[in-house]
Order: sequence, then structure tokens, then C-alpha cells
Amino acid sequence: MAAQFLCPAETLVDGGAGVRFTVEFNARQLAAFAVRFDGAVHGYLNQCAHVPMELDWQEGRFFESSGLYLICATHGAMYEPDSGLCVGGPCRGASLTKLRVEEREGKIFWVPEAPYRPAQTADNAQAGRAA
Repeated sequence: MAAQFLCPAETLVDGGAGVRFTVEFNARQLAAFAVRFDGAVHGYLNQCAHVPMELDWQEGRFFESSGLYLICATHGAMYEPDSGLCVGGPCRGASLTKLRVEEREGKIFWVPEAPYRPAQTADNAQAGRAA
């Protein structure tokens, strides 16, 4: 499957706002996101490992105040941004579902891998045209 353009690389800053996108899994559309941490870009399904609720406390806001951990706004679970491992809260030891994202030529891409596929949404269609 072809890589899906998400955003210009400068959109993602260390510990800052993430970019949301949608993936398809078993004919269901699921929220996903990409963030930058320690210079690298990371992508995950937007589902807490404790209960599958979206993490962001405001749209696109996944980091807690120090910018060192991703946090679930509902349960307070804290995740390492580079691995997705839960290091605090009700799901300690579990992990977020990692998605393959890449940075190249000043752009951020999601590279779909089974079982996840690009979703047919207005947001994803518009992002694909911007690539």
C-alpha cells in the first residue's frame, strides 16, 4: 500500500501537538495520530491500552505538560512516546498500537501495514492530495 501523506515535517515539534488521521481495520474506521519526540516521529492508534478511548485531552494534544509522556485524558495512563509502553496508570506494562510513520523530504507519511489500511475519509483524501 502506498504511503499516505500526513503533514509537512515542521508541523510536528518535540513534545508538541500531534497530527490525527484515520485508519481502517476490519471495515471500521479508527483514529490514529503521529507525534514527534526526541527528534523522531512516532505513530499510534488513538486508543488507550486500558479501555479503547481516544487519548488526546484536546484535539491533537497527546503529551502531558512536561512533553515527556503521552497521556490518556480519560484514565491518566502515561506512555513513553517512542515505544508506546505504558509506564504509569491502570494499564502499566501494556502498549499503544504502533503504526509505521516516516519522515522524508520534509514530509511526514503513514506507511500502511496489514491489518491497517487507509480509510476513505474526507480528511485522508485531502491529505493525500496535498502530497
